[in-house]
Amino acid sequence: MTTKTRSSESKSSESKIQDDVKETAHRIWLAGLGALSAAEEEGTKLFSRLVDRGRDVESRGKVEVDKVVDKANEVVDKAKSKASSSWEDIGSKVDETITSALHRLGVPTREEIRNLTQRVEELNAKVELLRPRVTHAAPAAAEKAATPKPAAKSASKVV
Repeated sequence: MTTKTRSSESKSSESKIQDDVKETAHRIWLAGLGALSAAEEEGTKLFSRLVDRGRDVESRGKVEVDKVVDKANEVVDKAKSKASSSWEDIGSKVDETITSALHRLGVPTREEIRNLTQRVEELNAKVELLRPRVTHAAPAAAEKAATPKPAAKSASKVV
């Protein structure tokens, strides 16, 4: 009976080893399922946390972008102002140079032309006031011219 005992003991120990292996495999399987479940839960939580962090970064980024845009607009406005001022300075210098050159050439200024025009209009008005006197005097002068004068004797006679 010793062989029978040994063989039954060996079968029983093999069976126990098989049961242990099955149990261990089953536990590994359950651990894997648990890990998958935990990863799913934690993954969802992690995903939500990452989305929240992304929103924070995005909003901070927008604030920073707005600041940069505002600064850029300020720089552009300053540059426009400076360019406009420089352009006005250049324009006035060009005007002064041209006016000076025209003055040296004897070309009258707009103000001088206005003054001369006004003076001519005043003189025309005075001439118009004097014109009726000249027309009254003209017929009398014409009558004197129409009366014959005696011929003057000439000092030398031509033969």
